[in-house]
Amino acid sequence: MPTITINGVECEFTKGQMILQVARASGVAIPSYCFHEGLSIVASCRICLGEALAPNPRNGGKLEPFMGGKLFPTCQTPAAEGMVVNTDSPKAVANQKAVMEYLLINHPLDCPVCDQAGECTLQDFSQQYGRGESRFEEQKVKQPKKDVGERILLYSDRCILCTQCVRFTREVTGTDELYINGRGNKEEIDVFPGLGLDNPLASNVIDLCPVGALLDKDFLFTQRVWFLKRTPSIDGITASGDNIWIEHNEGGVYRIKPRENAAVNKWWITDEVRYGWKHIHAENRLRSPMCREHGALVESSYSRAYGDAIAGLRKAAAGGKRVALLVSPNLTCEEAYALGTLAKLIDPQAVFGLGPVPRVGEDRVFPPQLSGDDPKAFTMYAEKAPNARGVQRVLGAIGQMVLDAEAFFARMKEPDIGAIIATGNYREDWAAPGVLGAIDREPREGADGRFVVLIDTHGSALIDHADVVIPGATWAEKAGTFESARKMLQAFEQAIPVIELAKTEGQIALDLIAEFHGEGGEEGMAAHRAQVVIVDEQPGQVPMAVEVAAPRARLFEAGEIRAEMADRYPGLGAFVSEVAVPEVEVGAVDGVEMVDL
Repeated sequence: MPTITINGVECEFTKGQMILQVARASGVAIPSYCFHEGLSIVASCRICLGEALAPNPRNGGKLEPFMGGKLFPTCQTPAAEGMVVNTDSPKAVANQKAVMEYLLINHPLDCPVCDQAGECTLQDFSQQYGRGESRFEEQKVKQPKKDVGERILLYSDRCILCTQCVRFTREVTGTDELYINGRGNKEEIDVFPGLGLDNPLASNVIDLCPVGALLDKDFLFTQRVWFLKRTPSIDGITASGDNIWIEHNEGGVYRIKPRENAAVNKWWITDEVRYGWKHIHAENRLRSPMCREHGALVESSYSRAYGDAIAGLRKAAAGGKRVALLVSPNLTCEEAYALGTLAKLIDPQAVFGLGPVPRVGEDRVFPPQLSGDDPKAFTMYAEKAPNARGVQRVLGAIGQMVLDAEAFFARMKEPDIGAIIATGNYREDWAAPGVLGAIDREPREGADGRFVVLIDTHGSALIDHADVVIPGATWAEKAGTFESARKMLQAFEQAIPVIELAKTEGQIALDLIAEFHGEGGEEGMAAHRAQVVIVDEQPGQVPMAVEVAAPRARLFEAGEIRAEMADRYPGLGAFVSEVAVPEVEVGAVDGVEMVDL
């Protein structure tokens, strides 16, 4: 491959790459504000200027000053074989200091109250490339604060006019809500009259803004960014498989941001994914098991809930009835495997079904003029469940025909169904009349009442139809694998502890399997007392002191379950060979020795 030397570092590149792109790929720091890989190149901020020597083919390839020794924008200049680029030379450094001085002339000194503080590029570059003091003594130009969209505030006086937000609405969404108004020091970003910034990808401009000009109303003044931890995850709201960061602190989610993946979501996510996590902390979360006593549901211990669940399921199978399992498309592949294993253990002829898969509208492609298979396109999916294909794949490989929701509910009307294990985990109430009519413990014509075990995250009318209710966990509270609409298998990590006294569906399944084996008097499981433990939020962090129900069986580990799946069923070998596993960031501070604990 051809090579170029940037600030003394020899870097390989491919033809067509800009010098700034090559430097970033090789870990060489060059400051820039207006450049973004997913947008057109305008070279307007001028802080990335450098000088170079380039081989002159007319002089035997001798290195001579490139462009006569002038400074040039590294973001807009293609790399060339043998070129020697310097952005740390006296001339380039003087330019960097000048640019920073110009940008800070009218910028307000409000870092202590700015939401961008701690992740502000202007703040960082001012320290790294700016002057130690300002020579500007005149009055600063004040620009207004504006409400430009449902979730976005514009602090115009902080704007440095990098125009990334304007280019995003023109080139990615194709909606053109933003433009530059005015001239000179009165220039400002604005929305066209009567046209708010409300496209489905609008809040990506918040991520693009290198300063605190475009701010998220939802996150405004809620948390300092240096207190946040972030965990790599996958969209748990739709079938997109978009790569995301869940940013959290003390067991609470504060925001979701896109995680770059050129093969999936590029650098973007929809506002639906960004703000669709509020159900994680909803007031109607189920927090403890419930069992039916004298016809009414009452809170109980896990010991009793597990015992009643296994006893009811065993009784149905022993009576010649079928056990039915409905697995939500919001659960992980590993959880579908554990639940399917549990159902087949109780009844080898168990009926498998995939829970309802919500759809809203049609798929949308951005920019609108591109087709969905264009590598530059971003697709917003109408399917509002993250893992319908993964659940179908896993349950099918276990050896049963998997019914869709409509067929499953029709099958539940047959008199041979004696027990149902149903899982929910939906953001919104899924207790539609058809669901309530099928998942019901009451006797029906030609059949006795059925035994119903409900594993769900939120309270709904379905609770009144169950004999045992066990609280589950949302995707942010667990690790696992989702299969997206693109049929890509992607793993994600647990971000926050499971809500108090709830458990992940995978752990519940393993606990019930242990209860099933221990019911016959074997040592351990049947006599195990319910416990709670204190769970640390993340290694190295101060525990949040949340009480979480302790597992009764072996701990549910997604990686171990994937290996077991591939080992037991050849059709699931992809869960070892094809799963994309995220790289977990390990923070490091200069001058501080990091040791493994």
